[in-house]
Amino acid sequence: MPSTLAALLFLESLSKPVIWAKPSFMIPEGKLAIIWCQGTHGAAEYQLHFEGGLSAFKRPKSPGMSNRVKFPIPSMTSQTAGQYRCFYRSGELWSEPSDPLDLVVTGLYDTPTLSVQPRPEVISGEKVTFRCRLETATSTFFLLKEGRSSRPERRYGNIQAEFPMGPVSTAHRGTYRCFGSYNTHAWSFPSEPVKLLVNGDAGDTTFAPTEHTSSDHWDSYMLTTETQFQEDPVLWDHNAQNLLRIGLVLLVLVALVWLPVEDWLHRKKPQERASRASSQECRRFRAQSPG
Repeated sequence: MPSTLAALLFLESLSKPVIWAKPSFMIPEGKLAIIWCQGTHGAAEYQLHFEGGLSAFKRPKSPGMSNRVKFPIPSMTSQTAGQYRCFYRSGELWSEPSDPLDLVVTGLYDTPTLSVQPRPEVISGEKVTFRCRLETATSTFFLLKEGRSSRPERRYGNIQAEFPMGPVSTAHRGTYRCFGSYNTHAWSFPSEPVKLLVNGDAGDTTFAPTEHTSSDHWDSYMLTTETQFQEDPVLWDHNAQNLLRIGLVLLVLVALVWLPVEDWLHRKKPQERASRASSQECRRFRAQSPG
């Protein structure tokens, strides 16, 4: 029975929610940010936690009709930048926390300069180094590649930092920008874009990003840089989960019913054999008795 209880408790666990930010995890100072949390269609309440503490909660207007809620931040500041997680409740059960969302505010410091050595156009197999420099002393620098959903690279330095790369291939082709920062969640303005051109093995574009060729495309990059699966997260359909749980519960119940029945049948067979043997003995005794 304890193992059965553990199995039933496991069946009642909730899937992990998914958290993401729009228009991006990087928000310019003073701009609107919206944090989305997605659970299941049966969720009755959502909670948003900021830096380990409860920040806000929300109940869906029509439970069962939607599996996500949004938490707006009207004006992004250094006080609202940081790490967020979300939870949701279905019935009496709470989900585990989502993966962390690191929300960054940009535009707090001067604009850094970005360059690439030995030159911005190289041959496949060469090595290059991006150099990000900010005269206003900072401690951390970040390098981002436009059109990629991965997190930025980080390096440390007082006035500048170097980002070695290579041997490069066409997968490294693209437009790069950098930021300076005093901490993980408060960044400078973005640098002007630097485009890296890689010649050779042109047929190998497996990991080549979507390229933006001018600073005019920075806004569109800000709209798409967040991990793309989070825009429409792929979660199990809640009905399918329920059907699976019901099926497993029925299997457990059938097993619980069948075990006593099987034991009863197992005990009944010797009794039936003994009863038949006794009946046969009685009939033989009567047949042998004098009439």
